[in-house]
Amino acid sequence: MASGEDEPRNCVVCGDRATGYHFHALTCEGCKGFFRRTVTRSTGLTCPFAGRCEVNKIQRRHCPACRLQKCLDAGMKKDMILSAEALALRRAKQAQRRAQRAPSQLSDKQKELVRTLLGAHTRHVGTMFHQFVQFRPPAHLFVRHQHLPVSVPVPPLLTHFAEINTFMVQQIIKFTKDLPLFRSLPMEDQISLLKGAAVEICHIALNTTFCLQTQNFLCGPLHYAIEDGAHVGFQEQFLELLFRFHGTLRRLQLQEPEYVLMAAMALFSPGPRPTPPLLPRHPHLLPDRPGVTRREQIDHLQEVTALTLQSYIEGQQPRPGSRFLYAKLLGLLAELRSINNAFGYQIRHIRGLAAMMPLLQEICS
Repeated sequence: MASGEDEPRNCVVCGDRATGYHFHALTCEGCKGFFRRTVTRSTGLTCPFAGRCEVNKIQRRHCPACRLQKCLDAGMKKDMILSAEALALRRAKQAQRRAQRAPSQLSDKQKELVRTLLGAHTRHVGTMFHQFVQFRPPAHLFVRHQHLPVSVPVPPLLTHFAEINTFMVQQIIKFTKDLPLFRSLPMEDQISLLKGAAVEICHIALNTTFCLQTQNFLCGPLHYAIEDGAHVGFQEQFLELLFRFHGTLRRLQLQEPEYVLMAAMALFSPGPRPTPPLLPRHPHLLPDRPGVTRREQIDHLQEVTALTLQSYIEGQQPRPGSRFLYAKLLGLLAELRSINNAFGYQIRHIRGLAAMMPLLQEICS
């Protein structure tokens, strides 16, 4: 036997199926709407039959005066009716909340931007880590060697490091040259943006190889540990900062479109403005690239990329750690800028390294 809670509830005014409590009484949608309209109009109603009309589901429209009186007798309260303005405001807020809960959809232009970035990434970046094996890696870097030897010959490791970093920068340059938005900029701006962002984009791409379990970078058959960086000559404090950054970013479980959009945000970073805009359309991110001439155009490209990344994230199913993901990525981009500056300092102070990779020396100058 069904419990009382499972039984259908009826409107206390007309006996139709009730939909909930409206204006302090359990009523149907019909009586709810009737009560609001009648009270709002404030028109005097009279019953031609001395207020003795029956009000039920079938006859409820025959006498508005008796129906209104029955609404009041049932406990419906006039002071709970919102004004037209207040009702419109509440409906607007409800619509806004529904829109915020609904998955965000990319526009056609945003979809095209993502396709372009993914295509260039696939052609020039996606497979470059598997090619590191071509650059004379020391034997201990192969996965089958589980432990770093007590004595690692520094010159071969230093040479290998210089060659793979030069190769990565070359692939990043090809990636950027494959982007129509980037090629639309003057050559001097392309050079300035590349000098500022090449190392950052390298690390964004390299993060896809970072293994949280081993804290190593797994690049094809090779693996790189923090000890390898120390043997090359990087300072321990810098290496800890770098590996902590990669661990934090990797734990966010980004999808490939999110990685490439993050890389594009690092690329399209404008130079400093003489005076900041009073009402920016979007927060200006990392505005410290020197030497660019088309600041407003580059700023617009970064804004477009940032909004695309935000919309893409909002349109995905929730993932572990995805709460405030967009804000977290902005913070990591700022942290990556600091790592970039520190990396340039390290390169210049490791004996012989800068001379072995003139391209990277020029990038970091």
